[in-house]
Amino acid sequence: MQKTWNILYRGDLSSCNYSCDYCPFAKTKNTKEELEIDAGQVRKFQNWISGRKERIGILFTPWGEALIRKYYQQTMTQLSHMKHVYRVAMQTNLSCHLEWMHEVNKDTFALWTTFHPSQTSVDAFLAKCEALLNMGIRFSVGTVGLKEDLETIRLLREKLPTSVYLWVNAYKSGTDYYTQGEIKFIEFIDPLFHWNNQRHESLGKPCRAGETTFSIDGMGNVTSCHFISRKLGNIYENSIENILKPSTCVKETCSCHIGYVHMKELEQDEIYGNGLLERIPIRFH
Repeated sequence: MQKTWNILYRGDLSSCNYSCDYCPFAKTKNTKEELEIDAGQVRKFQNWISGRKERIGILFTPWGEALIRKYYQQTMTQLSHMKHVYRVAMQTNLSCHLEWMHEVNKDTFALWTTFHPSQTSVDAFLAKCEALLNMGIRFSVGTVGLKEDLETIRLLREKLPTSVYLWVNAYKSGTDYYTQGEIKFIEFIDPLFHWNNQRHESLGKPCRAGETTFSIDGMGNVTSCHFISRKLGNIYENSIENILKPSTCVKETCSCHIGYVHMKELEQDEIYGNGLLERIPIRFH
């Protein structure tokens, strides 16, 4: 039976064209040399994927905005056409031009898009979403649930087609950031908000991270997930089959979607199915 792997890739790219107050990478700028290194690492990763036999899903989770870079566009396109890649997805603010997406395999390509109220307007973002829909691109839309943005988020939900899932990430500033009324307001917009608005107890609990899901950095180093720094090995130096094995979490809690969705007891695969990486629940497929 063909194994299925879910890979989270995060290279050295850190530059972003947005300047959100809460983000440490806002308006940083990589040098030309740094971008060349990142491009080389991405292509090397793509070549490694091309030689695998497993059924593979890939989520790119860059610190910065990757899709404004042509080499990421090319890599996403080429990966989408590999027969053993069932999903290739990218976290993006959707500020890039979209014409290149006409070339992707729409059965495997997907986007995890994020709306930033301080950086773009609802109407401008919706225009991009409409273009994606017209091209047949699968995508989710999400945003950070800052209190000052709740009315804008409501407006976004009102104007988005009901076929598009809008998720809200909890702004985790202490334990009482939201009132009960605000929580109900957000849950009306995103019925799955309660999963994100908590820190899941994870220490010693079984997780697919390190077994069938794992993270890879630009150098090829493998960790079980983005939030555990212990190196398991390197895809270019070690046999990956000997690295992966059933494991339990070593962190006290897990509060980020790309982490806790892989905790076995939470059964998030029953909510998302094959839309797990791009954050599209089954009922929106």
